[in-house]
Amino acid sequence: MAQRQRAAAVIVRDGRVLMVRERGRGPSGRHDGQEYWTLPGGGIRVGETAEDAVRREVVEEVGLRPLAVRYLLDVPYPSGLTSCFAVQVADGEPRLGDDGLSCDCPVMVGVDWVPLPQLPTETPGMPIPTMLIVWESQITS
Repeated sequence: MAQRQRAAAVIVRDGRVLMVRERGRGPSGRHDGQEYWTLPGGGIRVGETAEDAVRREVVEEVGLRPLAVRYLLDVPYPSGLTSCFAVQVADGEPRLGDDGLSCDCPVMVGVDWVPLPQLPTETPGMPIPTMLIVWESQITS
């Protein structure tokens, strides 16, 4: 089976990166599985460039208008290779879009700005998580 090609947006504002919270397939085979945070993005459609896909996904998933897009790198992702882009967006606050998917693929359940970890000043660049897993807390006494 061929892996899916994806495009994802790295949108940084005030030391925070915009991420979408998704819920994957669970015991029922539908959207009752583990939750995780991921960069806004999704599959590249036939005939669509990765840059066009990331622009479309930003509008669909978080309701922001992309102004500038710059390729960063390709990273592995559970469903396939993802091309990540630095995306500058117009002013405004993100809102959770409706992906309208009827498949058993992950469903979006939230959107938020996640603080970036601090790096030593002599380190170039910034750390961008492509996916954060949300573990259920288990309190033991």
